Amino acid sequence: MGSPPLQPAGRSLNERKRQRLFLVLCGIFLTNALIAEIVGGKIFSVESLLGLPPAQIPIGGQFMDFNMTAGVVNWPVVFLTSDIINEYFGKKGVKRISYLTAAFIVYTFITIFIATMLPPAQFWLDLNGTDGQGNPFNINDAFAKIFNQGLGIMAGSITAFLLGQFLDVYVFAWLRKRTGSRFIWLRATGSTLFSQLVDSFVVIGIAFYVFGNWDLGLVFSVGSINYLYKGLVAILMTPLLYVAHYFIDAYLGKEYAEQLMEEAASDGAA
Repeated sequence: MGSPPLQPAGRSLNERKRQRLFLVLCGIFLTNALIAEIVGGKIFSVESLLGLPPAQIPIGGQFMDFNMTAGVVNWPVVFLTSDIINEYFGKKGVKRISYLTAAFIVYTFITIFIATMLPPAQFWLDLNGTDGQGNPFNINDAFAKIFNQGLGIMAGSITAFLLGQFLDVYVFAWLRKRTGSRFIWLRATGSTLFSQLVDSFVVIGIAFYVFGNWDLGLVFSVGSINYLYKGLVAILMTPLLYVAHYFIDAYLGKEYAEQLMEEAASDGAA
């Protein structure tokens, strides 16, 4: 039997670079999405962080403060990475990592749920029997409460994550079809603003209204603040998209990078 024909060295090198790039982008995407899901159960006050009094902004009969889920710290990185994957690998690339991330999120929370069901060691309870002020403290109850509220977040996040990602993919492709290789900022920011309008309220509503004890006013308040933050950060991070393009084009080579973007655009138009 003869040996299989060898691929041209240049093509082989380009494919290796393409695969490495996809793996790195997927790693960044997956890691930040998982971290955002795990820490998303904590609600923090932006005013307290900045040493300011509560904002108490009157909107729709509600007084809104700047309270957000801790998960919003990592989500902008997910948005940015998703747009870069879409730019070079098209809808198929984004869908592939989105499905994989959703599966890993489910696996993570199943593992966490099992961990909360395991009986605690008595010495662990004894060593952590008081809080920082010396008050009685049950660390096992705290562990279960913190992580089990994540189960509602998981249900909301899986739904909102996939819905938001698919909206982002299709809006991004729709804008790219009309702008070509121009206006990277428009398709990246526009797709993020549209998709996160849905994502911000779906995840909060399912996690804290359906599975939690929030009322609709609180869902609207926190969801609105989360969306304003995500929109602002999406706009502020736009220059990073151009920086990423510069380094990726330098790594892949301008000609091969443009070829990948053309193929991704064809995928989006299909």
